Amino acid sequence: MDISTLSGVSPAYLNTYTQKTLFDDDDNKTNSFDSILSAMMQSVDETNDLQNKAESEEIRFALGESDNTHDLLIAETKANIALQYTVAVRDKLVDGYKELMQMSV
Repeated sequence: MDISTLSGVSPAYLNTYTQKTLFDDDDNKTNSFDSILSAMMQSVDETNDLQNKAESEEIRFALGESDNTHDLLIAETKANIALQYTVAVRDKLVDGYKELMQMSV
């Protein structure tokens, strides 16, 4: 599933959001690897939280504690999109690393 087909989520939006999130100089942040790594780790943690919430919704639904399929579908969709985005970012990082390793010095 291509996440760019979702309304309101385009590559331009993601670039703007990333620029505001990672490179905002209000707190005198530097554009260092450390700041980028911490932002990506935060993204991974958020993805993990969404996956856990979706799993708990599935368990609640299976046990009969919840009969609202709407909440279950929303939780699973959020977790799925977050996971796809995280995997896409990881793939791009691995591709970049491979390109750097193939450069001759």
